[in-house]
Amino acid sequence: MVVKKLDRDFTLKDFPEEITEDGLKIYGETSYENQMAVLSHYLHNMGNDESRDRKEEIILAIRNFLSRKGTRMKGADENSLSDDELWEVAEAPAQYNLFHDFFNVPFPAPDHPKFTFIDLFAGIGGFRIAFQNLGGKCIYSSEFDAKAQETYLANYGEMPFGDITKESTKSYIPQNFDILCGGFPCQAFSLAGRRLGFKDETRGTLFFEIEAILRKHQPKAFFLENVKGLAIHDKGRTLKTILTHLDNAGYDVVPPQVLNAMDYGVPQHRERIYIIGFRKDLHVDIARFQYPEPQTVGDNRPKFLDVMEKEVPSVKYYLSTVYIETLKRHRARHEAAGNGFGYEIIDTNGVANAIVVGGMGRERNLIVDKRLKDFTPVTHIKGEVNREGIRRMTPREWARLQGFPDSFKIVVADASAYKQFGNSVAVPAIQATAKKELEMLGII
Repeated sequence: MVVKKLDRDFTLKDFPEEITEDGLKIYGETSYENQMAVLSHYLHNMGNDESRDRKEEIILAIRNFLSRKGTRMKGADENSLSDDELWEVAEAPAQYNLFHDFFNVPFPAPDHPKFTFIDLFAGIGGFRIAFQNLGGKCIYSSEFDAKAQETYLANYGEMPFGDITKESTKSYIPQNFDILCGGFPCQAFSLAGRRLGFKDETRGTLFFEIEAILRKHQPKAFFLENVKGLAIHDKGRTLKTILTHLDNAGYDVVPPQVLNAMDYGVPQHRERIYIIGFRKDLHVDIARFQYPEPQTVGDNRPKFLDVMEKEVPSVKYYLSTVYIETLKRHRARHEAAGNGFGYEIIDTNGVANAIVVGGMGRERNLIVDKRLKDFTPVTHIKGEVNREGIRRMTPREWARLQGFPDSFKIVVADASAYKQFGNSVAVPAIQATAKKELEMLGII
């Protein structure tokens, strides 16, 4: 064997992206995203026989990685290596100092997992953290948003596969796994949106992708999450349709319930509906299933102060005087029209409003933090920085409001970070409920 060792180790960003002349990303089997997904899933599931079924794709991904970076192996030109030699490298990446960084991440899979799961509509991995904390190993992930993929890769060492509506994407799902997790897109059912439900062809019908996967793979159980508006959409008919399809797919479904994240350890008023089901042949008595009791109530409930930045945040998070006046006029117009839209300054001794995507999520969660001493702007603003101490919450504070540990890496710009945390699940509430599900399965 001519290959000895790579000249250097690699970081996760070393795999090149393919960009068209117009500056657009190329998607497909040879795209950066897909090859990274193939390679990272293989590396994390090397003991799985199904991973070897993709031998040619894995060899291609490694060959392209080496050739595009102009990297040379000691004693060999990477382009001269045979497929057999590259496969030998693939089967012992640590021996050749290859892709170590895929495992040097904040949230690695447990060494001796108790069960396996897949993470659909994965976002930034809220479900993944919760289920890993309970001893599970994720063996497949899918997420369409490129920025969310970047965050997922940095924290778990795995690039999620992309568009789950494509058969090629679904083809990578391992045949056998224990639990399907999915916070399927909620915009179509949100109280803040147009609530088109299944008429929203680009989002609402993504539920049926979950149904198709359940029918084909028949995992032991599933755990789905959505906005509480799903419960009342179309006078309850939408939820009834979903439950009927899940029943027909072969699952006994626990009556869905709306849980509030602030009852499970985070200072955020966030109500979401949870839908849990068990494969019928397991004969799980769903009448015995009990959603977790509130764990933090009354004086025991966390306050925003518990997640507030210990150091004074950058001046960029403090609002300008002109912007504050704009917010005041906006709220006055809505109040005159008889609705409740508008900015809100929360009590730091209380809980935050639900953090959501868009400006409203930030504007309804302003706080007063008078620790700032230097009011010199670091970004272009109209007016000057307000002296009242009114600021937005930081992305790290939003991460904590969702129960993400401080070891969670925020690797994207603020705008993307707010979107990612606003779209995420509340980890502690998911984990408390998942524990009940796993107990019913006899896994823990």
